[in-house]
Amino acid sequence: VQLQASGGGLVQAGDSLRVSCAVSGRPFETYNVAWFRQAPGKEREFVSLFSWDGRIISYADSVRGRFTISRDRDRHTVDLQMNNLEPEDTAIYYCAARQGSTGPLRNGRSEYWGQGTSVTVSS
Repeated sequence: VQLQASGGGLVQAGDSLRVSCAVSGRPFETYNVAWFRQAPGKEREFVSLFSWDGRIISYADSVRGRFTISRDRDRHTVDLQMNNLEPEDTAIYYCAARQGSTGPLRNGRSEYWGQGTSVTVSS
């Protein structure tokens, strides 16, 4: 499976941005897809997850209520709508995919990663 992240950019605090993860190469709906981010000088952290069957949708505490993850079956994408962005959200955003249970993916264990898209939020 191939993943391609897109949609990053430079915005101001309080603005919104939508990043997308295009999934290709395997049956789209058999994969759990998650978003992670890595800020400069920090470790990669989990942001949000959408399970293959749509039954599990989870968020990191730091983004819950501001970010919304969704899946577009027609476009074969998993999108992350980010509202009320804060400077602390500045990072490279990566998507990852994995079949099976969601636990390993939530912990960052996946062999399939997108190349990342940069999000910069100025104060």
